[in-house]
Amino acid sequence: MVGGVQHRQAGAGQRYDVFHADCPARDLVDHVTSRWGIWVLISLRSNDLRFYELRESIQGISEKMLAQTLRALVQDGLLRREVEPTTPPQVTYGLTEFGRDVGEPLTELFDRITRRLSAGGEG
Repeated sequence: MVGGVQHRQAGAGQRYDVFHADCPARDLVDHVTSRWGIWVLISLRSNDLRFYELRESIQGISEKMLAQTLRALVQDGLLRREVEPTTPPQVTYGLTEFGRDVGEPLTELFDRITRRLSAGGEG
């Protein structure tokens, strides 16, 4: 914060102040860590999937919530959306390089949790 004004954009080599409500990085973090965002990123870690494949792999998500989550993650630059001009159109989603970078620690967290649960939670 400089002179009481929060700057939305960080200069080269500077960091955003994510604790301020108007920080653009904060929206991205909210999308990634949303109830469904993390599952979309983990689901796409190995390969690209179509909308219906994502819906089937993420149990409990509605089509509406999946569509909203995908839209936000595409706008954030974490996912790419490819549309094949067929009838009906076939839409495939995949991680961008940025999405892979962001998703990697989430996948590691998921893997650590599942290993811990598989081991009976000892330790």
